[in-house]
Amino acid sequence: MTPEEITELRQKRYNATVAWLKKPNPELMIVRVQPDFPVPAHLPGQYCSLGLGNWEPRFPGAQEENLKPEDESKMIRRAYSISFPVLDETGKLFPAQPETWLEFYIVLVKQAGEGQKPPGLTPRLFMLRQGDRLNIGDKITGYFTLEGVKSTDTVLFLSTGTGEAPHNYMLWELLRRRHEGRILSACCVRYQRDLGYLDTHRRLMEMFPNYTYLSLTTREALPGGRKVYIQDLIASGQLEELVGRALDPAATHVFLCGNPKMIGVPVVDRATGERSFPQPPGVIEILEARGFQVDDAKRKIRGNIHFEEFW
Repeated sequence: MTPEEITELRQKRYNATVAWLKKPNPELMIVRVQPDFPVPAHLPGQYCSLGLGNWEPRFPGAQEENLKPEDESKMIRRAYSISFPVLDETGKLFPAQPETWLEFYIVLVKQAGEGQKPPGLTPRLFMLRQGDRLNIGDKITGYFTLEGVKSTDTVLFLSTGTGEAPHNYMLWELLRRRHEGRILSACCVRYQRDLGYLDTHRRLMEMFPNYTYLSLTTREALPGGRKVYIQDLIASGQLEELVGRALDPAATHVFLCGNPKMIGVPVVDRATGERSFPQPPGVIEILEARGFQVDDAKRKIRGNIHFEEFW
């Protein structure tokens, strides 16, 4: 494609600007996107789409992509949960939702799984710089919200990697409301460098006595950290020790976002209606054995285990 053709496509397809970005490490990005239109009304925990054209450059070292000529002018879009900085530049709780930008927390995917298409979007997103243009969806949606959470409830945010994004937004909302119950966020990553909001959470623990942040690393042991998976924490009873009380299904909400193996969504047999859980057990199976109930969107049942499939 000629530079003139690319310029024309950008002008036609893009409707937002990179207002700010930060890379905690070369493969992890926090980016604020400013739409050309007013930010739609939304709730913490919801998601919208980001997109770039196939004509954009790709991150060096990413899996090679062989596009057909007719695909070169097409867009690649993907849904991302909206994150939130929680604290402002002065270290105080963010006063209100920003009116002009949305924050996203994105990990670079350089290689696809065996038999899958090469990753299309993140190798291009990671070439963006402040001031660059991109596409953002004009709708924000999702059922992964704080609906039904009472001020005195215990709230657990359990995530892997960038699955922490919607939890950060919901955490801010709870703190802004002066939530009275215990709040615990646990995020499981490979290395400490993959915790893009670690300093923020440390500061929040100093500011709010009812808040605990737990960083879990699976490929390195940290001072004060734990080389363990979220499922292990629950099964062993350690999570309850950290919360300081038993997990009472009547007064606890659990939010899960991240690796499907951590979440463990059951598969329902269409013929019999029977459910089967993936193995080894995920968080849903472990908690349901203790009296918790997962959301069931098809039957419009709001439980106390909530999960997000976009991460």
